[in-house]
Amino acid sequence: MIMASSSDETLTESQAAAFFLSPQGRLHRQYEALRAYFVEQLPSAATARRFRYSPGAFRVLCHQFRHDPEKRSAFFRPRPRAHSAPARDPVRELVVALRKRNLSVYDIQRELAAGDHRISINALTVLLREEGFARLPRRREEERPAALKADSAEVADVRRLDLSPRSFRTTLAGLFLFVPLLEGIDLGRVVEAGRLPGSRMIPAEPAVRSLLALKLLGAERKSHVMDLVFDPAIALFAGLNVVPKRSYLAAYSSRVDHRANVRLMDAWFEQLEQVGLPHGNSLDLDFHTVPANTATEPLEKHYVSSRSRRQQGILVFLARDAEQRLFRYGNAGVPKAQQSDEILRFIEFWERHTGTRPAELIFDSQLTTHENLSKLNQQSIGFITLRRRSRKMLAEIYSRPASAWQRITLDSLTRTFRTPRVLDEHVALQGYDGLLRQLTVIELGHEEPTVLLTNHLKLAPATLVTRYAQRMLIENNISESIQFFHLDALSSMVGLKVDFDLQLTLMAGSLYRLMARRVGREYERAQPKTIFRNLLDVSAKVEVQTERVVVTFDKRAHNPFLVASGLADKPASMPWFGNKQLLLRFA
Repeated sequence: MIMASSSDETLTESQAAAFFLSPQGRLHRQYEALRAYFVEQLPSAATARRFRYSPGAFRVLCHQFRHDPEKRSAFFRPRPRAHSAPARDPVRELVVALRKRNLSVYDIQRELAAGDHRISINALTVLLREEGFARLPRRREEERPAALKADSAEVADVRRLDLSPRSFRTTLAGLFLFVPLLEGIDLGRVVEAGRLPGSRMIPAEPAVRSLLALKLLGAERKSHVMDLVFDPAIALFAGLNVVPKRSYLAAYSSRVDHRANVRLMDAWFEQLEQVGLPHGNSLDLDFHTVPANTATEPLEKHYVSSRSRRQQGILVFLARDAEQRLFRYGNAGVPKAQQSDEILRFIEFWERHTGTRPAELIFDSQLTTHENLSKLNQQSIGFITLRRRSRKMLAEIYSRPASAWQRITLDSLTRTFRTPRVLDEHVALQGYDGLLRQLTVIELGHEEPTVLLTNHLKLAPATLVTRYAQRMLIENNISESIQFFHLDALSSMVGLKVDFDLQLTLMAGSLYRLMARRVGREYERAQPKTIFRNLLDVSAKVEVQTERVVVTFDKRAHNPFLVASGLADKPASMPWFGNKQLLLRFA
Protein backbone atom coordinates (compact mmCIF):
# COMPACT_ATOMS: atom_id res chain seq x y z
CA MET A 1 0.00 0.00 0.00
CA ILE A 2 1.20 3.56 -0.64
CA MET A 3 0.63 4.59 2.99
CA ALA A 4 3.05 1.98 4.39
CA SER A 5 6.27 3.24 5.90
CA SER A 6 9.57 2.06 4.42
CA SER A 7 11.36 2.19 7.79
CA ASP A 8 11.02 0.02 10.89
CA GLU A 9 12.04 2.75 13.36
CA THR A 10 9.45 4.66 15.53
CA LEU A 11 8.47 8.13 14.18
CA THR A 12 8.12 11.28 16.24
CA GLU A 13 5.05 13.56 15.88
CA SER A 14 6.89 15.95 13.57
CA GLN A 15 8.29 13.09 11.47
CA ALA A 16 4.84 11.55 11.14
CA ALA A 17 3.39 14.87 9.99
CA ALA A 18 6.22 15.33 7.45
CA PHE A 19 5.39 11.90 5.99
CA PHE A 20 1.96 13.26 4.89
CA LEU A 21 2.89 16.89 4.17
CA SER A 22 6.16 16.16 2.26
CA PRO A 23 5.67 12.84 0.47
CA GLN A 24 8.65 11.51 -1.52
CA GLY A 25 7.22 8.90 -3.88
CA ARG A 26 5.35 9.90 -7.04
CA LEU A 27 2.07 8.13 -6.19
CA HIS A 28 2.30 9.16 -2.55
CA ARG A 29 2.63 12.86 -3.52
CA GLN A 30 -0.27 12.66 -5.96
CA TYR A 31 -2.45 10.95 -3.33
CA GLU A 32 -1.80 13.59 -0.63
CA ALA A 33 -2.32 16.47 -3.07
CA LEU A 34 -5.69 15.14 -4.30
CA ARG A 35 -6.79 14.39 -0.72
CA ALA A 36 -5.97 17.97 0.37
CA TYR A 37 -7.95 19.40 -2.55
CA PHE A 38 -11.05 17.14 -2.44
CA VAL A 39 -11.31 16.32 1.29
CA GLU A 40 -9.78 19.32 3.07
CA GLN A 41 -11.18 21.75 0.45
CA LEU A 42 -7.79 23.46 0.07
CA PRO A 43 -7.76 25.87 -2.92
CA SER A 44 -6.20 24.56 -6.11
CA ALA A 45 -3.37 27.13 -6.20
CA ALA A 46 -2.47 26.54 -2.54
CA THR A 47 -2.49 22.76 -3.00
CA ALA A 48 -0.22 22.97 -6.04
CA ARG A 49 2.18 25.23 -4.13
CA ARG A 50 2.31 22.94 -1.04
CA PHE A 51 3.05 19.78 -3.03
CA ARG A 52 5.36 21.45 -5.58
CA TYR A 53 3.16 21.29 -8.68
CA SER A 54 2.61 24.01 -11.24
CA PRO A 55 -1.06 25.21 -11.29
CA GLY A 56 -1.60 23.79 -14.77
CA ALA A 57 -0.06 20.39 -13.94
CA PHE A 58 -2.25 20.08 -10.83
CA ARG A 59 -5.43 20.89 -12.83
CA VAL A 60 -4.46 18.11 -15.30
CA LEU A 61 -3.96 15.72 -12.36
CA CYS A 62 -7.44 16.54 -11.00
CA HIS A 63 -8.97 16.06 -14.45
CA GLN A 64 -7.33 12.62 -14.81
CA PHE A 65 -8.55 11.59 -11.33
CA ARG A 66 -12.16 12.54 -12.16
CA HIS A 67 -12.37 10.96 -15.64
CA ASP A 68 -9.76 8.11 -15.78
CA PRO A 69 -10.62 4.91 -13.79
CA GLU A 70 -7.08 3.60 -14.37
CA LYS A 71 -5.70 6.67 -12.63
CA ARG A 72 -7.90 6.09 -9.59
CA SER A 73 -7.16 2.37 -9.39
CA ALA A 74 -3.39 3.05 -9.45
CA PHE A 75 -3.58 4.26 -5.83
CA PHE A 76 -5.01 0.95 -4.62
CA ARG A 77 -2.87 -1.60 -6.52
CA PRO A 78 -1.11 -4.05 -4.18
CA ARG A 79 2.67 -3.71 -3.94
CA PRO A 80 4.35 -6.04 -6.50
CA ARG A 81 5.84 -9.15 -5.02
CA ALA A 82 9.54 -9.89 -5.24
CA HIS A 83 10.65 -11.61 -8.45
CA SER A 84 10.61 -15.36 -8.07
CA ALA A 85 13.81 -17.34 -8.64
CA PRO A 86 12.97 -20.92 -9.64
CA ALA A 87 16.62 -22.00 -9.58
CA ARG A 88 17.60 -20.33 -6.28
CA ASP A 89 14.49 -20.49 -4.09
CA PRO A 90 14.28 -24.32 -3.68
CA VAL A 91 17.86 -24.51 -2.40
CA ARG A 92 18.08 -21.19 -0.56
CA GLU A 93 17.97 -22.55 2.99
CA LEU A 94 20.35 -25.41 2.13
CA VAL A 95 22.86 -23.02 0.53
CA VAL A 96 22.78 -20.75 3.57
CA ALA A 97 23.44 -23.72 5.85
CA LEU A 98 26.35 -24.89 3.69
CA ARG A 99 27.88 -21.41 3.56
CA LYS A 100 27.80 -21.25 7.34
CA ARG A 101 30.10 -24.31 7.21
CA ASN A 102 32.65 -22.10 5.40
CA LEU A 103 32.19 -23.77 2.00
CA SER A 104 32.98 -21.98 -1.25
CA VAL A 105 30.52 -21.70 -4.13
CA TYR A 106 32.30 -24.58 -5.88
CA ASP A 107 32.09 -26.74 -2.76
CA ILE A 108 28.39 -25.86 -2.41
CA GLN A 109 27.77 -26.69 -6.05
CA ARG A 110 29.32 -30.14 -5.58
CA GLU A 111 27.26 -30.76 -2.43
CA LEU A 112 24.05 -29.77 -4.20
CA ALA A 113 24.91 -31.90 -7.24
CA ALA A 114 25.26 -34.92 -4.94
CA GLY A 115 21.65 -34.30 -3.85
CA ASP A 116 20.35 -33.91 -7.44
CA HIS A 117 20.19 -30.11 -7.27
CA ARG A 118 21.73 -28.55 -10.39
CA ILE A 119 22.59 -24.87 -10.11
CA SER A 120 25.21 -22.67 -11.77
CA ILE A 121 28.05 -20.87 -10.03
CA ASN A 122 26.57 -17.54 -11.11
CA ALA A 123 23.19 -18.36 -9.53
CA LEU A 124 24.89 -19.41 -6.28
CA THR A 125 26.86 -16.16 -6.22
CA VAL A 126 23.66 -14.13 -6.64
CA LEU A 127 21.88 -16.15 -3.93
CA LEU A 128 24.69 -15.63 -1.41
CA ARG A 129 24.74 -11.92 -2.18
CA GLU A 130 20.98 -11.73 -1.61
CA GLU A 131 21.44 -13.41 1.75
CA GLY A 132 24.11 -10.91 2.78
CA PHE A 133 27.18 -13.18 2.61
CA ALA A 134 30.47 -11.55 1.68
CA ARG A 135 33.10 -13.15 -0.56
CA LEU A 136 34.77 -16.08 1.15
CA PRO A 137 38.41 -15.28 2.10
CA ARG A 138 41.22 -17.58 1.01
CA ARG A 139 41.26 -20.68 3.18
CA ARG A 140 44.13 -22.78 4.40
CA GLU A 141 44.39 -26.33 3.08
CA GLU A 142 43.12 -27.83 6.36
CA GLU A 143 40.03 -25.60 6.19
CA ARG A 144 38.97 -26.98 2.84
CA PRO A 145 36.57 -29.97 2.65
CA ALA A 146 37.98 -33.39 1.85
CA ALA A 147 37.88 -34.07 -1.90
CA LEU A 148 39.69 -35.98 -4.63
CA LYS A 149 42.77 -34.05 -5.76
CA ALA A 150 45.31 -34.46 -8.51
CA ASP A 151 48.58 -36.09 -7.50
CA SER A 152 51.52 -33.72 -7.27
CA ALA A 153 54.58 -34.82 -9.20
CA GLU A 154 58.05 -34.31 -7.83
CA VAL A 155 59.84 -31.04 -8.61
CA ALA A 156 62.25 -31.29 -11.55
CA ASP A 157 65.82 -31.15 -10.26
CA VAL A 158 68.85 -32.64 -11.98
CA ARG A 159 70.50 -33.06 -8.58
CA ARG A 160 67.80 -35.62 -7.69
CA LEU A 161 68.40 -37.74 -10.79
CA ASP A 162 68.05 -41.39 -9.80
CA LEU A 163 70.66 -43.67 -11.42
CA SER A 164 69.92 -46.67 -9.23
CA PRO A 165 68.72 -49.95 -10.82
CA ARG A 166 64.97 -50.14 -11.39
CA SER A 167 62.47 -51.07 -14.09
CA PHE A 168 59.25 -49.56 -15.40
CA ARG A 169 56.91 -49.67 -18.36
CA THR A 170 56.35 -46.75 -20.69
CA THR A 171 54.21 -45.81 -23.66
CA LEU A 172 56.81 -43.27 -24.84
CA ALA A 173 59.47 -45.78 -25.85
CA GLY A 174 59.81 -44.22 -29.31
CA LEU A 175 61.90 -41.44 -27.75
CA PHE A 176 64.76 -43.89 -27.14
CA LEU A 177 65.01 -44.59 -30.88
CA PHE A 178 66.28 -41.03 -31.35
CA VAL A 179 69.17 -41.58 -28.93
CA PRO A 180 71.39 -43.36 -31.52
CA LEU A 181 70.62 -40.55 -33.98
CA LEU A 182 71.54 -37.89 -31.43
CA GLU A 183 74.80 -39.70 -30.68
CA GLY A 184 76.40 -38.03 -33.68
CA ILE A 185 75.05 -34.61 -32.66
CA ASP A 186 76.68 -32.85 -29.74
CA LEU A 187 73.50 -31.35 -28.31
CA GLY A 188 75.41 -29.99 -25.34
CA ARG A 189 77.67 -28.00 -27.67
CA VAL A 190 74.63 -26.75 -29.60
CA VAL A 191 72.99 -25.51 -26.40
CA GLU A 192 76.24 -23.99 -25.19
CA ALA A 193 76.78 -22.20 -28.51
CA GLY A 194 73.26 -20.80 -28.30
CA ARG A 195 73.97 -19.59 -24.74
CA LEU A 196 70.51 -20.75 -23.68
CA PRO A 197 69.35 -20.08 -20.11
CA GLY A 198 69.43 -22.69 -17.36
CA SER A 199 69.63 -23.09 -13.60
CA ARG A 200 71.14 -25.41 -11.01
CA MET A 201 67.91 -27.39 -10.84
CA ILE A 202 67.30 -27.52 -14.60
CA PRO A 203 70.40 -26.79 -16.71
CA ALA A 204 70.00 -25.62 -20.28
CA GLU A 205 70.55 -28.99 -21.98
CA PRO A 206 67.89 -30.93 -19.97
CA ALA A 207 65.47 -28.05 -20.54
CA VAL A 208 66.01 -28.21 -24.32
CA ARG A 209 65.82 -32.02 -24.25
CA SER A 210 62.44 -31.80 -22.48
CA LEU A 211 61.05 -29.36 -25.04
CA LEU A 212 62.52 -31.34 -27.94
CA ALA A 213 60.94 -34.54 -26.56
CA LEU A 214 57.50 -32.91 -26.68
CA LYS A 215 58.10 -31.97 -30.31
CA LEU A 216 59.23 -35.49 -31.21
CA LEU A 217 56.10 -36.91 -29.57
CA GLY A 218 53.85 -34.52 -31.47
CA ALA A 219 52.48 -32.84 -28.33
CA GLU A 220 50.22 -30.01 -29.42
CA ARG A 221 51.06 -27.58 -26.61
CA LYS A 222 53.65 -27.33 -23.87
CA SER A 223 50.82 -27.57 -21.32
CA HIS A 224 50.16 -31.14 -22.50
CA VAL A 225 53.31 -32.20 -20.68
CA MET A 226 51.05 -32.60 -17.65
CA ASP A 227 49.77 -35.83 -19.25
CA LEU A 228 53.32 -37.20 -19.21
CA VAL A 229 54.78 -36.07 -15.89
CA PHE A 230 54.45 -39.52 -14.29
CA ASP A 231 56.05 -41.41 -17.18
CA PRO A 232 59.76 -41.85 -16.29
CA ALA A 233 60.76 -42.32 -19.93
CA ILE A 234 60.57 -38.67 -20.93
CA ALA A 235 62.48 -37.67 -17.76
CA LEU A 236 65.17 -40.27 -18.54
CA PHE A 237 65.43 -38.93 -22.11
CA ALA A 238 65.82 -35.40 -20.74
CA GLY A 239 68.28 -36.39 -18.00
CA LEU A 240 66.12 -35.24 -15.07
CA ASN A 241 64.36 -36.88 -12.17
CA VAL A 242 60.99 -35.77 -13.63
CA VAL A 243 60.08 -33.71 -16.67
CA PRO A 244 59.54 -29.97 -15.95
CA LYS A 245 55.93 -28.82 -15.60
CA ARG A 246 54.00 -26.63 -18.00
CA SER A 247 54.65 -23.39 -16.13
CA TYR A 248 58.41 -23.82 -16.51
CA LEU A 249 58.30 -24.95 -20.13
CA ALA A 250 55.90 -22.17 -21.14
CA ALA A 251 58.07 -19.55 -19.45
CA TYR A 252 61.39 -20.93 -20.68
CA SER A 253 61.01 -19.77 -24.28
CA SER A 254 60.25 -16.25 -23.05
CA ARG A 255 63.82 -16.13 -21.73
CA VAL A 256 65.28 -16.95 -25.17
CA ASP A 257 65.65 -13.84 -27.32
CA HIS A 258 66.06 -13.68 -31.10
CA ARG A 259 69.87 -13.52 -30.93
CA ALA A 260 69.95 -16.79 -28.95
CA ASN A 261 67.64 -18.41 -31.52
CA VAL A 262 69.98 -17.36 -34.34
CA ARG A 263 72.98 -18.81 -32.47
CA LEU A 264 71.02 -22.02 -31.85
CA MET A 265 70.13 -22.35 -35.54
CA ASP A 266 73.75 -21.70 -36.54
CA ALA A 267 75.07 -24.40 -34.20
CA TRP A 268 72.41 -26.93 -35.28
CA PHE A 269 73.19 -26.29 -38.96
CA GLU A 270 76.85 -27.13 -38.36
CA GLN A 271 75.96 -30.36 -36.52
CA LEU A 272 73.71 -31.63 -39.34
CA GLU A 273 76.63 -31.49 -41.73
CA GLN A 274 78.43 -34.06 -39.55
CA VAL A 275 75.66 -36.68 -39.30
CA GLY A 276 74.96 -37.44 -42.94
CA LEU A 277 72.71 -34.54 -43.93
CA PRO A 278 74.93 -32.35 -46.15
CA HIS A 279 73.35 -29.26 -47.64
CA GLY A 280 72.04 -29.23 -51.20
CA ASN A 281 72.40 -26.57 -53.88
CA SER A 282 68.72 -25.82 -54.59
CA LEU A 283 66.39 -24.36 -51.98
CA ASP A 284 62.67 -23.58 -51.84
CA LEU A 285 61.66 -20.40 -50.02
CA ASP A 286 58.30 -19.37 -48.61
CA PHE A 287 56.55 -17.25 -46.00
CA HIS A 288 54.07 -18.63 -43.50
CA THR A 289 51.87 -16.67 -41.11
CA VAL A 290 51.30 -18.09 -37.64
CA PRO A 291 47.84 -16.65 -36.88
CA ALA A 292 47.27 -14.98 -33.52
CA ASN A 293 43.74 -14.52 -32.19
CA THR A 294 44.39 -11.47 -30.07
CA ALA A 295 43.39 -7.85 -29.81
CA THR A 296 46.02 -6.81 -27.28
CA GLU A 297 49.33 -7.76 -28.87
CA PRO A 298 50.85 -5.14 -31.22
CA LEU A 299 51.12 -7.55 -34.16
CA GLU A 300 50.94 -6.67 -37.85
CA LYS A 301 48.37 -8.19 -40.17
CA HIS A 302 49.62 -10.75 -42.70
CA TYR A 303 47.91 -12.99 -45.22
CA VAL A 304 46.89 -16.40 -43.81
CA SER A 305 46.52 -18.78 -46.75
CA SER A 306 44.56 -21.41 -44.79
CA ARG A 307 41.89 -18.81 -43.99
CA SER A 308 42.15 -16.74 -47.20
CA ARG A 309 42.26 -13.47 -45.31
CA ARG A 310 44.62 -11.04 -43.60
CA GLN A 311 44.78 -11.09 -39.82
CA GLN A 312 47.14 -10.44 -36.97
CA GLY A 313 49.94 -12.95 -36.79
CA ILE A 314 53.66 -13.61 -36.80
CA LEU A 315 55.33 -13.86 -40.20
CA VAL A 316 57.79 -16.76 -40.54
CA PHE A 317 60.37 -17.13 -43.33
CA LEU A 318 61.36 -20.71 -44.18
CA ALA A 319 64.05 -22.18 -46.45
CA ARG A 320 63.77 -25.84 -47.42
CA ASP A 321 66.61 -27.92 -48.81
CA ALA A 322 65.10 -29.46 -51.94
CA GLU A 323 67.59 -32.36 -52.03
CA GLN A 324 67.50 -33.35 -48.34
CA ARG A 325 63.79 -32.38 -47.99
CA LEU A 326 64.17 -30.55 -44.67
CA PHE A 327 64.09 -26.99 -43.39
CA ARG A 328 67.54 -25.46 -43.06
CA TYR A 329 66.59 -21.94 -42.04
CA GLY A 330 63.72 -20.25 -40.23
CA ASN A 331 63.17 -16.74 -38.95
CA ALA A 332 60.03 -15.74 -37.04
CA GLY A 333 58.68 -12.26 -36.49
CA VAL A 334 59.70 -10.75 -39.83
CA PRO A 335 58.32 -7.16 -39.99
CA LYS A 336 56.25 -6.29 -43.04
CA ALA A 337 58.69 -3.51 -43.96
CA GLN A 338 61.58 -6.03 -44.10
CA GLN A 339 59.66 -8.85 -45.75
CA SER A 340 61.09 -8.41 -49.25
CA ASP A 341 64.71 -8.24 -47.98
CA GLU A 342 64.55 -11.44 -45.91
CA ILE A 343 65.85 -13.41 -48.90
CA LEU A 344 69.06 -11.35 -48.78
CA ARG A 345 69.55 -12.13 -45.07
CA PHE A 346 69.10 -15.81 -45.83
CA ILE A 347 71.78 -15.65 -48.52
CA GLU A 348 74.17 -14.11 -45.97
CA PHE A 349 73.36 -16.94 -43.54
CA TRP A 350 73.95 -19.59 -46.21
CA GLU A 351 77.23 -18.11 -47.40
CA ARG A 352 78.47 -17.79 -43.82
CA HIS A 353 77.89 -21.48 -43.11
CA THR A 354 78.69 -23.12 -46.43
CA GLY A 355 81.27 -20.76 -47.89
CA THR A 356 79.27 -20.39 -51.11
CA ARG A 357 76.06 -18.71 -52.19
CA PRO A 358 73.00 -20.86 -52.99
CA ALA A 359 73.09 -22.20 -56.52
CA GLU A 360 69.32 -21.93 -57.03
CA LEU A 361 66.36 -20.39 -55.20
CA ILE A 362 62.71 -21.16 -55.99
CA PHE A 363 59.93 -18.95 -54.60
CA ASP A 364 56.60 -17.35 -55.47
CA SER A 365 55.87 -13.85 -56.77
CA GLN A 366 55.21 -12.11 -53.44
CA LEU A 367 58.41 -13.13 -51.67
CA THR A 368 60.62 -10.29 -52.92
CA THR A 369 60.89 -7.38 -55.38
CA HIS A 370 62.27 -6.95 -58.88
CA GLU A 371 65.18 -4.95 -57.45
CA ASN A 372 66.17 -7.90 -55.26
CA LEU A 373 65.83 -10.25 -58.24
CA SER A 374 68.42 -8.09 -59.93
CA LYS A 375 70.73 -8.43 -56.91
CA LEU A 376 70.37 -12.23 -57.07
CA ASN A 377 71.34 -12.20 -60.72
CA GLN A 378 74.37 -10.00 -60.02
CA GLN A 379 75.49 -12.54 -57.39
CA SER A 380 75.17 -15.38 -59.96
CA ILE A 381 72.31 -17.02 -58.01
CA GLY A 382 69.82 -18.80 -60.21
CA PHE A 383 66.15 -18.33 -59.42
CA ILE A 384 62.70 -19.32 -60.62
CA THR A 385 59.69 -17.37 -59.49
CA LEU A 386 56.13 -16.61 -60.53
CA ARG A 387 54.97 -13.38 -62.14
CA ARG A 388 51.74 -11.76 -61.12
CA ARG A 389 49.14 -11.78 -63.89
CA SER A 390 47.29 -8.62 -64.89
CA ARG A 391 44.33 -8.29 -67.23
CA LYS A 392 46.51 -6.61 -69.82
CA MET A 393 49.07 -9.44 -69.64
CA LEU A 394 46.35 -12.10 -69.99
CA ALA A 395 44.93 -10.31 -73.01
CA GLU A 396 48.37 -10.31 -74.65
CA ILE A 397 48.88 -14.00 -73.86
CA TYR A 398 45.57 -15.07 -75.37
CA SER A 399 46.20 -12.94 -78.47
CA ARG A 400 49.37 -14.87 -79.40
CA PRO A 401 49.06 -17.12 -82.46
CA ALA A 402 49.27 -20.89 -82.09
CA SER A 403 52.59 -20.94 -83.94
CA ALA A 404 54.25 -19.02 -81.06
CA TRP A 405 53.66 -21.88 -78.62
CA GLN A 406 55.63 -25.11 -78.30
CA ARG A 407 54.48 -28.42 -76.83
CA ILE A 408 56.69 -29.91 -74.09
CA THR A 409 56.61 -33.18 -72.15
CA LEU A 410 57.10 -33.34 -68.39
CA ASP A 411 58.74 -36.74 -68.04
CA SER A 412 59.70 -36.70 -64.35
CA LEU A 413 56.30 -35.74 -62.92
CA THR A 414 53.47 -38.16 -62.16
CA ARG A 415 50.52 -36.05 -63.11
CA THR A 416 47.56 -35.95 -65.49
CA PHE A 417 48.63 -32.86 -67.46
CA ARG A 418 52.08 -33.85 -68.71
CA THR A 419 52.11 -32.17 -72.15
CA PRO A 420 51.47 -28.45 -71.64
CA ARG A 421 52.18 -25.72 -74.16
CA VAL A 422 54.83 -23.08 -73.44
CA LEU A 423 55.55 -19.57 -74.72
CA ASP A 424 59.28 -18.90 -74.21
CA GLU A 425 60.39 -15.25 -74.48
CA HIS A 426 62.54 -12.54 -72.87
CA VAL A 427 61.02 -9.54 -71.07
CA ALA A 428 62.23 -6.38 -69.34
CA LEU A 429 60.83 -5.51 -65.90
CA GLN A 430 61.02 -2.23 -64.03
CA GLY A 431 63.73 -2.39 -61.36
CA TYR A 432 65.54 -5.35 -62.95
CA ASP A 433 68.82 -4.74 -64.79
CA GLY A 434 68.75 -6.63 -68.07
CA LEU A 435 66.30 -9.12 -69.53
CA LEU A 436 64.50 -11.98 -67.80
CA ARG A 437 63.36 -15.20 -69.36
CA GLN A 438 59.58 -15.59 -69.14
CA LEU A 439 57.83 -18.93 -69.60
CA THR A 440 54.06 -18.82 -70.04
CA VAL A 441 52.55 -22.28 -69.52
CA ILE A 442 49.00 -23.31 -70.44
CA GLU A 443 47.14 -26.65 -70.41
CA LEU A 444 48.78 -27.42 -67.07
CA GLY A 445 45.51 -28.10 -65.25
CA HIS A 446 44.93 -24.51 -64.13
CA GLU A 447 42.26 -22.11 -65.32
CA GLU A 448 44.75 -19.29 -65.87
CA PRO A 449 48.20 -19.48 -67.48
CA THR A 450 51.21 -19.99 -65.22
CA VAL A 451 53.87 -17.32 -65.80
CA LEU A 452 57.43 -18.13 -64.67
CA LEU A 453 60.34 -15.72 -64.45
CA THR A 454 63.92 -17.01 -64.33
CA ASN A 455 67.49 -16.01 -65.04
CA HIS A 456 68.25 -19.53 -66.31
CA LEU A 457 68.73 -18.73 -69.98
CA LYS A 458 69.92 -22.12 -71.26
CA LEU A 459 67.86 -24.73 -69.40
CA ALA A 460 65.11 -26.48 -71.33
CA PRO A 461 61.54 -25.27 -70.66
CA ALA A 462 60.50 -28.75 -69.48
CA THR A 463 63.29 -28.72 -66.87
CA LEU A 464 62.26 -25.30 -65.53
CA VAL A 465 58.55 -26.15 -65.33
CA THR A 466 59.31 -29.45 -63.60
CA ARG A 467 61.59 -27.78 -61.06
CA TYR A 468 59.02 -25.15 -60.12
CA ALA A 469 56.32 -27.80 -59.80
CA GLN A 470 58.55 -29.60 -57.28
CA ARG A 471 58.64 -26.40 -55.21
CA MET A 472 55.09 -27.12 -54.12
CA LEU A 473 56.60 -29.70 -51.75
CA ILE A 474 57.63 -26.88 -49.40
CA GLU A 475 53.94 -26.24 -48.82
CA ASN A 476 53.57 -29.92 -47.95
CA ASN A 477 56.44 -29.60 -45.47
CA ILE A 478 54.83 -26.55 -43.89
CA SER A 479 51.59 -28.51 -43.64
CA GLU A 480 53.49 -31.34 -41.89
CA SER A 481 54.95 -28.85 -39.40
CA ILE A 482 51.47 -27.57 -38.65
CA GLN A 483 49.80 -30.98 -38.39
CA PHE A 484 52.40 -32.93 -36.39
CA PHE A 485 54.74 -30.35 -34.85
CA HIS A 486 51.82 -27.93 -34.31
CA LEU A 487 53.65 -24.84 -35.50
CA ASP A 488 50.40 -22.83 -35.43
CA ALA A 489 49.35 -23.94 -31.92
CA LEU A 490 50.11 -20.76 -29.99
CA SER A 491 50.07 -21.17 -26.24
CA SER A 492 51.00 -17.50 -25.97
CA MET A 493 50.81 -14.44 -28.15
CA VAL A 494 54.42 -13.53 -27.37
CA GLY A 495 56.55 -13.53 -30.52
CA LEU A 496 59.62 -14.79 -28.63
CA LYS A 497 57.85 -18.06 -27.91
CA VAL A 498 56.99 -18.55 -31.58
CA ASP A 499 60.60 -17.86 -32.55
CA PHE A 500 62.01 -20.49 -30.18
CA ASP A 501 59.23 -22.94 -31.06
CA LEU A 502 60.20 -22.56 -34.72
CA GLN A 503 63.80 -23.54 -33.95
CA LEU A 504 62.61 -26.60 -32.02
CA THR A 505 60.44 -27.52 -35.01
CA LEU A 506 63.47 -27.31 -37.34
CA MET A 507 65.46 -29.54 -34.96
CA ALA A 508 62.68 -32.12 -34.60
CA GLY A 509 62.08 -32.15 -38.36
CA SER A 510 65.79 -32.85 -38.95
CA LEU A 511 65.74 -35.77 -36.53
CA TYR A 512 62.69 -37.25 -38.26
CA ARG A 513 64.47 -36.90 -41.61
CA LEU A 514 67.47 -38.77 -40.15
CA MET A 515 65.08 -41.43 -38.86
CA ALA A 516 63.46 -41.80 -42.31
CA ARG A 517 66.87 -42.23 -43.96
CA ARG A 518 67.91 -44.89 -41.43
CA VAL A 519 64.67 -46.88 -41.71
CA GLY A 520 64.95 -47.23 -45.47
CA ARG A 521 63.39 -46.29 -48.75
CA GLU A 522 59.90 -47.38 -47.64
CA TYR A 523 59.81 -44.41 -45.24
CA GLU A 524 62.29 -42.08 -46.94
CA ARG A 525 59.51 -39.76 -48.09
CA ALA A 526 57.08 -40.42 -45.24
CA GLN A 527 55.71 -37.59 -43.15
CA PRO A 528 56.71 -37.37 -39.46
CA LYS A 529 53.12 -38.15 -38.52
CA THR A 530 53.27 -41.44 -40.43
CA ILE A 531 56.68 -42.36 -39.02
CA PHE A 532 55.50 -41.73 -35.47
CA ARG A 533 52.22 -43.62 -35.90
CA ASN A 534 53.76 -46.70 -37.56
CA LEU A 535 57.16 -46.94 -35.87
CA LEU A 536 57.58 -44.74 -32.81
CA ASP A 537 54.22 -44.86 -31.04
CA VAL A 538 55.25 -48.00 -29.17
CA SER A 539 55.36 -49.18 -25.56
CA ALA A 540 58.26 -50.96 -23.91
CA LYS A 541 59.82 -52.23 -20.70
CA VAL A 542 62.75 -50.13 -19.49
CA GLU A 543 65.36 -51.61 -17.17
CA VAL A 544 67.85 -49.24 -15.59
CA GLN A 545 70.88 -51.32 -14.69
CA THR A 546 74.22 -50.45 -13.14
CA GLU A 547 76.05 -49.66 -16.37
CA ARG A 548 73.35 -49.64 -18.99
CA VAL A 549 69.69 -49.01 -19.79
CA VAL A 550 67.86 -51.81 -21.60
CA VAL A 551 64.70 -50.92 -23.55
CA THR A 552 62.70 -53.95 -24.75
CA PHE A 553 60.03 -52.88 -27.26
CA ASP A 554 56.69 -54.66 -27.35
CA LYS A 555 55.73 -56.61 -30.46
CA ARG A 556 54.36 -54.51 -33.30
CA ALA A 557 53.76 -55.17 -36.98
CA HIS A 558 56.27 -52.51 -38.10
CA ASN A 559 59.11 -53.51 -35.77
CA PRO A 560 61.00 -55.32 -38.59
CA PHE A 561 61.65 -51.92 -40.19
CA LEU A 562 63.29 -50.74 -36.96
CA VAL A 563 65.33 -53.94 -36.69
CA ALA A 564 66.55 -53.50 -40.28
CA SER A 565 67.46 -49.84 -39.62
CA GLY A 566 70.43 -50.86 -37.49
CA LEU A 567 69.49 -48.53 -34.64
CA ALA A 568 69.67 -51.46 -32.23
CA ASP A 569 72.88 -53.01 -33.60
CA LYS A 570 75.18 -51.47 -31.00
CA PRO A 571 74.73 -49.68 -27.67
CA ALA A 572 74.42 -45.89 -27.72
CA SER A 573 76.04 -43.70 -25.09
CA MET A 574 73.97 -41.61 -22.68
CA PRO A 575 76.40 -39.07 -21.18
CA TRP A 576 73.53 -37.09 -19.63
CA PHE A 577 72.40 -40.20 -17.69
CA GLY A 578 75.47 -41.25 -15.74
CA ASN A 579 77.36 -42.26 -18.90
CA LYS A 580 75.28 -45.43 -19.12
CA GLN A 581 74.91 -47.36 -22.36
CA LEU A 582 71.50 -47.64 -24.05
CA LEU A 583 70.68 -51.09 -25.44
CA LEU A 584 67.61 -51.43 -27.68
CA ARG A 585 65.90 -54.82 -27.96
CA PHE A 586 62.76 -56.14 -29.65
CA ALA A 587 60.50 -58.72 -28.06
